[in-house]
Amino acid sequence: MSNLAIFKDKSVATQGQRELSDLAKSLSSKGTTFRRIQANTNGTFKRIINGEQVGNAVRSEINVIVVGALPSVSRTFYKEKYDPNKEATLPDCWSNLGDKPEAAAGNPQSNNCMSCDQNVKGSGENGGRACRFQRRIAVLLAGDPSGEVYQFNVPAKSLFGKGDGNVHPFEGYVKFLGANNEVIDNVVTNISFDANANTMELQFSPQRLITDEEYELVRAAQARPETKMYTVLTVAQTDKVQKQPPAVEVKAKAKVVRSDEPDEVELDAPVEVAPTKRTSKKQEAAPAPKKSMAETIDDWGDDD
Repeated sequence: MSNLAIFKDKSVATQGQRELSDLAKSLSSKGTTFRRIQANTNGTFKRIINGEQVGNAVRSEINVIVVGALPSVSRTFYKEKYDPNKEATLPDCWSNLGDKPEAAAGNPQSNNCMSCDQNVKGSGENGGRACRFQRRIAVLLAGDPSGEVYQFNVPAKSLFGKGDGNVHPFEGYVKFLGANNEVIDNVVTNISFDANANTMELQFSPQRLITDEEYELVRAAQARPETKMYTVLTVAQTDKVQKQPPAVEVKAKAKVVRSDEPDEVELDAPVEVAPTKRTSKKQEAAPAPKKSMAETIDDWGDDD
């Protein structure tokens, strides 16, 4: 059972784990629960469960622990121009590891991503590539003792670029941690909106080391199948795919939420999230974040 604070009256707390009732089992068997954190152009983050927003949006920043990511950046290609007023559709071609099209791609553009014409600068709008970078990561919410895993989509423009101090785009952030003898699943990561960017761009920075309790949650999350599933682009069941366009209906297996941002940098060396290796479980936490994550969890738990 989740310990997320969803109740207005928090005065009564149960002790221990209760066995699921027949009612709970019958309702939970209706389908797989899919959780994701959505970043919005208005500077807010929303918690989405099975396609529905849960609780209030959180503004400006959130703190998470990254527990899963593919070893390299994914790619997606859409032949049709992006129209925000149309329903999201399957891409023509995509690659989870950015090396070759997936077998389920309905309209593969090449046998190799690096030599593909859609990977050439100028093949897309505004001088960018028609085939765009994309990364999905699996995260835990810092301060949530339930250990529930969420998917988070890192926008294309938030992947590469130069950092400032300890604040970086995602790929640079992973390298920054490595250069400081740290790994991404051993720290609480602050995700915030770049106030100086003209479009929606996210930035990542280390908040503190994870606690012993969080370390156990991380290890448990990394052992669950959905953690890896959240990082790939072939997740039709969790993406709630309905009937596919006729042209790709036979081969379609997944839906990918597209990004309409041009890629303006070269693909960098791949990064990999490995299970945390600790030499000691006793670690000192850094100063508390600017906003208590208990407050953030309460915000998301308020469904009024």
